[in-house]
Amino acid sequence: MIYVIAGEASGDLHGSNLIKSIKQKDNSIQIRAWGGPLMQDAGAEMVVDYRKIAFMGFVDVLLHLRTITRHLSFCKKDLEKHRPRVLILIDYPGFNLRIAKWAKNQGITVVYYITPQIWAWHQSRVHNIVKYTDERFVILPFEADFFRSFGYNATFVGHPLLDAIEQKFDSIPVIIREKPILALLPGSRRREINTMLPIMIEATRNQPYSVILAAASSQPLTFYQNILDTHRGHHIEIIYNQTYSILKSASMAIVTSGTATLETAIFKVPQIVCYKAGVLSYILAKNLIKTKYISLVNLIMDEEIVPELIQHQCTPENIKIHLTKVVHAKDQIQEKYHTLYHKLGNAGASDLVAGSVINIIKNGTP
Repeated sequence: MIYVIAGEASGDLHGSNLIKSIKQKDNSIQIRAWGGPLMQDAGAEMVVDYRKIAFMGFVDVLLHLRTITRHLSFCKKDLEKHRPRVLILIDYPGFNLRIAKWAKNQGITVVYYITPQIWAWHQSRVHNIVKYTDERFVILPFEADFFRSFGYNATFVGHPLLDAIEQKFDSIPVIIREKPILALLPGSRRREINTMLPIMIEATRNQPYSVILAAASSQPLTFYQNILDTHRGHHIEIIYNQTYSILKSASMAIVTSGTATLETAIFKVPQIVCYKAGVLSYILAKNLIKTKYISLVNLIMDEEIVPELIQHQCTPENIKIHLTKVVHAKDQIQEKYHTLYHKLGNAGASDLVAGSVINIIKNGTP
């Protein structure tokens, strides 16, 4: 048996593609998982839906500490009961690093796929990650070098978004509207959507676009509609669970920082990256995070190719100003996207990791 733990929407996506690859190579392997509908559809037996444990930011985690502790305890009991041959952890460090330590001490082989972004803050955690895992697969080109700088090994497999998008690109339908489409991607967690979507709505008033909100499957449509209803007089179309179709059709995007910034870049859509957190979470993050940028696009390129509006800079007025600037810089941005795409490596991350995991099961070694 393989046991997989993912704690957010992107983990559900990448976990589902990994599960598909494992099943294609050996359909007899049983997979038990914490994740979402995509992982379940791929063939995993679902234990806990990630939407019950997807807490964001320092304050949110503290507020739900009792719930997280309860799930940690349940997870350990479930692992002890089923004794998987391999435990695959996908990002979600606050939870998964604790499980990794416990599982390793129980003699379970631990594979970390999409290691936490420890290069951004609290870099000393690299020692525990290596201590409590048997194999580490990284998806950003500079992460393998980061591990090597500490004398450790990690395998760069390319970014799994290339798999997720390339496999289905030709079959993704295009949306046609009278005006160019401006996509809004406010995130997938309730707290960040509540913060970011009202700002995005106000920023797109009186703009020469058809504004489409990419509603994530992690939230019900009524949740989005309730927010829109408080901003009357501005028509925004909601399209549910079709983010890739929206991006394939969009001329511009306003995106909450996260995996979506990279997805937007792969679709070659010029974007403005926005992020705003609670005051306490922002102060803590500002003092801990050691990177120049917050978006994956700029981090990988090591330069600001798309604008980032963070905290007090993230206002409707500033977004409007940058919309005009990004329109004029469209060709330059798309040229940089081309370079970014090649930096992400080749497609096939899911197959590489699946092959290594199956090798562990059959031969006892990565």
